[in-house]
Order: sequence, then C-alpha cells, then structure tokens
Amino acid sequence: MTATKIVGGVCGSLLVFLLVKWGADVIYGGGEGGGEMEAAYVIEVEGADQTETAAVEATGPTFAELLASADVVKGEKTFGKCKACHKVDDGKNATGPYLYGVVGRAQASAVGFKYSDALASLGGTWTPEELDAFITSPKTYAPGTKMSFKGLSKPTDRANLIAYLETLGG
Repeated sequence: MTATKIVGGVCGSLLVFLLVKWGADVIYGGGEGGGEMEAAYVIEVEGADQTETAAVEATGPTFAELLASADVVKGEKTFGKCKACHKVDDGKNATGPYLYGVVGRAQASAVGFKYSDALASLGGTWTPEELDAFITSPKTYAPGTKMSFKGLSKPTDRANLIAYLETLGG
C-alpha cells in the first residue's frame, strides 16, 4: 500500500508540473495561442514636417534572407517532425509522398502516391516559396488536403527544413 501511495504521489506531481508548463507556454508564447505580439515603431523623419512620422512594423528578415542563411543541419533535425509520414529515399512513399527531389518538382507528382483532390488540383512547382507557404499551414494552403500536420510556425524552422530538402537532390 505504501508503494502505491508513493507512485501516486510521483504521478500526481508530474501531472501538476506538466499542467504548469503547458500554462506557461500558452501565456508566454511557446505554445498554441501564445502571447506573441508584433512590435511597431514610430520613426520621425528628419527634414519633413514635424507632424509627419513613419510607422514601421518590425517584420524581421524576408524568407529569401532566411533561406540564404539557413542551417541544413538544423533543417535535418526539424525534418524529424516529418519522418513519421515522409521518407527521403527516391521513390519510397510512406503515409505521405517521398521528399527526395521535392524542391523544383511538380506538385502532386511523386510516382506511386495517391494525392488528395485538394493537392492534385493545384498544379505548379514546389519552389522554396511554395513549400514555405505549404509548410506554414497545409490546411490553409490546400483546403481539403489529407495531410494532418498542423504546420511549422517559425520561419527559421521552415527555411532550415527547405534548405535541407534542397540537398536531397532531384
């Protein structure tokens, strides 16, 4: 009976710890619906009328800049989130299509994979920019897609992942 009480106490403590961590992630921006805020700055323009000011929103680097400085090793690590459904071996589909040579490949064209109508009807090519839009939110990019992945919210993670995918050949 004592062992049961000890195990129950440990499990209860872990549950409380996880709930507190989840709450902190939500409040401070680490989890879903987190407190991410966009900053805007007002900059006075010299030589102009004193009443004129320019509002500049801090948006950060562009996708092209992020891709140019992307880290392939970090991208490979980020690919760990994709491994459950995708393989990188040429022609080897899993739950999702193989990703070997995906950058520059026609959309919905992996041999032997049956795509959802939502993706099959898109056409076009998987450019880094298109992959970025898709990986951000697959359900928004192609409403009706069978892909259940929520997406990657961090632009640097997406750029690193796409840089890694570019190294897979094609």
